[in-house]
Amino acid sequence: MKSHFHFIGIGGIGMSALAMGLIKKGCSVSGSDLVKNNETIQLEQLGAVIFTSQVRQNIEFVISKFTNKLINFVVSSAIKPENEEFSYCREKNLSIKHRSEILAMLMLTYTTLSVAGSHGKTSTGTFLSTILELSTKNSSSIIGGIIPIYNSNCHIENTKYLVAEVDESDGTIYKYESDIGIITNIDFDHCDHFSDLNEVISSFKNFARNSKRLLLNFDCENSRNNFCSNSKWSNTTTENVAYAIIPTQINSNYTIGNYFENGSFISSLNIPIPGLHNLSNITAAVAASRMIGVDFIEIKKNIKHLKLPKKRFEFRGQIDERRLYDDYAHHPNEIKETIKLGRLFIKQKNNTCQKNRLIALFQPHRYSRVKQFTKEFAAELSKADVIYVTSIYGAGEKNEDKITSKIITDQIYKKNKNVIFINNYHEIKKNFYELTQTGDLILNMGAGDCHNFWSILNEKKIKMNK
Repeated sequence: MKSHFHFIGIGGIGMSALAMGLIKKGCSVSGSDLVKNNETIQLEQLGAVIFTSQVRQNIEFVISKFTNKLINFVVSSAIKPENEEFSYCREKNLSIKHRSEILAMLMLTYTTLSVAGSHGKTSTGTFLSTILELSTKNSSSIIGGIIPIYNSNCHIENTKYLVAEVDESDGTIYKYESDIGIITNIDFDHCDHFSDLNEVISSFKNFARNSKRLLLNFDCENSRNNFCSNSKWSNTTTENVAYAIIPTQINSNYTIGNYFENGSFISSLNIPIPGLHNLSNITAAVAASRMIGVDFIEIKKNIKHLKLPKKRFEFRGQIDERRLYDDYAHHPNEIKETIKLGRLFIKQKNNTCQKNRLIALFQPHRYSRVKQFTKEFAAELSKADVIYVTSIYGAGEKNEDKITSKIITDQIYKKNKNVIFINNYHEIKKNFYELTQTGDLILNMGAGDCHNFWSILNEKKIKMNK
């Protein structure tokens, strides 16, 4: 019997990728989401039935329409028990699958290279997808971001290889079986699910046990000290690692580095992506490609085509000599790397007398994360010249401790007086010319709806208060 899948919350970057993958595999798909976006539009074009409400009648319609199919209802950990569709499915004892089960099922039909880690998963998955697509023409991908080479978060074909981004945030990472498991780094995060770093490490150990081969970041202390593997990469040393790219030159346009395997120099590489954290992710992608036997000459030839996924230091445009970049940074260590990269861009441009400022515009993500990392957020954000912090994007969390962004801005103020809380992005637009000046590089950071800012700025060409 053929299967039908109904996704509750189909517009999410991870859920929509799975829905696309199932359509490509010949399954019928429906789904609901309160927000219409590029992903839901694309799914409709592929034949999915999309509901813009989340009510029990949607479930009843699906059951009546697909009577000749085995119907599975798919949820992610973001879907709350009180969701009307979800609670109706439970009430009627319908077949409910977690999104991780669907991804695990798709992975079984491929030689799978799974990208896990606290930071850099989407970028690493994007770099690896690009190298394998160009070098083997035999690779599929399911990633939690838009991969430029496919202009999609999902590219599923009948290929040998699959690059899959796997998520540790809700503890479901143990469900995935991988031919090569990649751990980019390990950090304490997702404090709504994990109580400390040891729990996070334990979760990754489950992932490692289910990987036939493991590829580790030797430069990350938590992965180096807690995992064993013959396949490790580094950007600081060529000793005791199988793969290394040692940078010799980094600027805002490219990175040049010397590539080593098992301590032996192989070649110099010119990589069109700046930033040390990106170099680590690229080294992981090169290493994983080599582990499945991709010829290094092919990798070197195709590395010039690498691009960052959307929302990773993504240049959105310029308004009156103010440059705006979007970045997904929502953890203190991610903000640290993004600000460092912003400084690199300013340094490169700063050959005039004009003082170019780095403005950090930050939308905190989740009350639990703000509570856990208040001091760390303040320490990293205060390194910008000017800081604007908006209201917290709750991501469905209840604000039981009545936490506001003020706890971050108060801490920043002790280190850098140029900090202001601004309620929302419409207020920033209204006062754009008071808050910014010619030559500013604006880093718009967060994992919520902050990436709508460029659209808000361009609703009407902003002329107010000028």
